Amino acid sequence: MYYSDLVTAVNDYIENNFPTVDLNRMIQQAEQRIYNTVQLPSLRKNVTGPVVAQSQYITLPSDFLSVYSYAVISNGQYTYLLNKDVNFIREAYPSSGYYAEPAHYAIFGPSSSNTNLLTLILGPTPDQAYTTELHYYYYPVSIIQAAIASVSITNPGGGYTNGTYYNVPLTGGTGNSASANIVVAGGVVNSVTLVDGGCYYVVGDSLTATFDSGNSFTCQVTGINNQYGETWLGDNFDSALLNATLMEAITYVKGGDEQGVMLKLYQERYAAAMALLKNLGDGKLRMDAYRDGQVRVPVV
Repeated sequence: MYYSDLVTAVNDYIENNFPTVDLNRMIQQAEQRIYNTVQLPSLRKNVTGPVVAQSQYITLPSDFLSVYSYAVISNGQYTYLLNKDVNFIREAYPSSGYYAEPAHYAIFGPSSSNTNLLTLILGPTPDQAYTTELHYYYYPVSIIQAAIASVSITNPGGGYTNGTYYNVPLTGGTGNSASANIVVAGGVVNSVTLVDGGCYYVVGDSLTATFDSGNSFTCQVTGINNQYGETWLGDNFDSALLNATLMEAITYVKGGDEQGVMLKLYQERYAAAMALLKNLGDGKLRMDAYRDGQVRVPVV
């Protein structure tokens, strides 16, 4: 199932024509629900890099969901760190002057420089720039097709009132429904931060926005996510994605008793689809015939 198929199916099943921005939000909420319910190898990735000597903190990737494993690599040998809480790290390694190869880590919390990013705290504090490997669960790129990932300002315009303008719709180009927070300084647009990437854009699209009393601002799409609107979930378990989205969508429809009946139906179908998905992710993909033997059904 591609993004376009999902949009058509939801609108047909619910017999509604949801605004794109609302339907995209429902889809993302459905994906989030699934990714936080089941653990799949397809939802894992790893990054390798050095820790900073005498620095106790590690900034986690922006798409981080949870840790699968964290290891120090020395001479090709992996030594896996034990997950503890912050209190343990503080109590076990109280001296800021004690440096050694890390043995433990904990989720410390958001970075002070970016409250949207989590950090790890290591114990003990590294005495050198060890190479480490973080294997983690992450949020895959949404199935939403060709959402804007980045833009650059091509004309800052003029005549605007200084300030920050929130959730400003971006218009033009081949796509729709993108919006951004726009900062004006010195009467011109100083920065554009995407709030919603919309869908169906292409790199090179020229966009503009109408806000305040200025004019002539333009920006250009420099990057998009998921050009074809395809994901592992859509390819392999579209039943879970579809029914999760239908559950989100039906709550937006005012239909009296019928709405309650349909919500219950979609909840049941979603539960059945997730049972199959968990059977795969938490069952079959964690065993093999050599170690566990073949699955057998009792004969009666």
